[in-house]
Amino acid sequence: MNDLDTFSLLLTDEGRALLASLRDHDPSQELAVATRLRREHDAELVSAAIGQARLRQRAVAKFGADDAHRMFFTPNGVEQSTRASVATHRARAFASRGVRSVADLCCGIGGDALALARAGIHVLAVDRDPLTAAVARANAAALGLGDLIEVRCADVTDIDTSPYDAVFVDPARRGGRQGGAARSASVRGGGRATGGRIFDPEAYSPPLSWAVSAALAAPFAALKIAPGIPHEAIPPQAEAEWISDGGDVKEAVLWFGTGVTPGAVRATLLPSSAALWTAAPLPAPPVGPVGRYLYEPDGAVIRAHLVAEIVERCGGRLIDETIAYVTSDEPYASPYTSAYEITDELPFNLKKLKAVLREREVGVLTVKKRGSAVEPEEIRRRVKLRGPRAATVFLTRVAGAPTMLLGTPLPPPVAPPRTPHRP
Repeated sequence: MNDLDTFSLLLTDEGRALLASLRDHDPSQELAVATRLRREHDAELVSAAIGQARLRQRAVAKFGADDAHRMFFTPNGVEQSTRASVATHRARAFASRGVRSVADLCCGIGGDALALARAGIHVLAVDRDPLTAAVARANAAALGLGDLIEVRCADVTDIDTSPYDAVFVDPARRGGRQGGAARSASVRGGGRATGGRIFDPEAYSPPLSWAVSAALAAPFAALKIAPGIPHEAIPPQAEAEWISDGGDVKEAVLWFGTGVTPGAVRATLLPSSAALWTAAPLPAPPVGPVGRYLYEPDGAVIRAHLVAEIVERCGGRLIDETIAYVTSDEPYASPYTSAYEITDELPFNLKKLKAVLREREVGVLTVKKRGSAVEPEEIRRRVKLRGPRAATVFLTRVAGAPTMLLGTPLPPPVAPPRTPHRP
């Protein structure tokens, strides 16, 4: 039985009932559960259901419990699909431009298509892998969005996108996945996605150049790319956005078409939707001594090369020309940074750090590093903390010299009101 046949078993009444019974199963008890269930059900179905239940549990972090336990997944689909919060943010951007239909090319298991449909947009979701397309179709039906999502198993390069208001392209960026799907993506959930990350944009499937051509042919378009893409690889016609969620950088998006500012860059922070945007990035910021306050920019700000904008806003400077830590003598509150009050600046020396922490009665230490080869776990192991107080140590460089900065975090600023997304 092939993977598509196995997946079809999960869509039967028996398969759905079996999946529902496994919603809260304990993975450590899988052998005992499988043995019991095989007395009542076909072994192939039991194996597929247990694997799918495992995938659903993994997917809760991306899709939330309510959706994840109704959806279907492949191992690659769980790992590579867009997080629901990010897909919703992007769908709002399409909807805010009056987009009513989107060709979603390389749709995978349908994460973005679902968000677009929930924004009231009709979606053509295309993937050339039969199993992945079947999973996307099942997900649209499971969430009651089948009337808004048409899933087509086809090569995206054969799709005529001219009837659609906009195009969204999510090329594969891992080996083993092609055109938004994994060729060998089993419906069972035993392993990790095959293949490693692809860093050359022309090695995407389809290549970045083809995806850009498809985007430029549409009135409005978005192209999902890896957040580590070199800025020089970004097409001049695009506006680039880096998105973080809960402080973790999730992806980058290239926007094309009506209303887009070519060459502009943006850092968007979810869940607040705070967005730092500029059409003309500033030159390299000044470098100077460590002040009373230290600011750690969000990863999306760093990826978007907007650290100079933070420096200008706080009236500060970098502590080193190669390190994205900003410092100032006056406090500065911003949703785009985490702020700390620095109490000590020390040359790198673990014995000295241990003595200072003992003197301050520090029992809880947060270790952050940038520009240092020392691992945080090594620091915690060697300093042997004891005491009621907490502190943060930064292992970094100041003017090229290995340095330890000791401080305490400042309260985060009040989140600004949500504003409409402007890609």
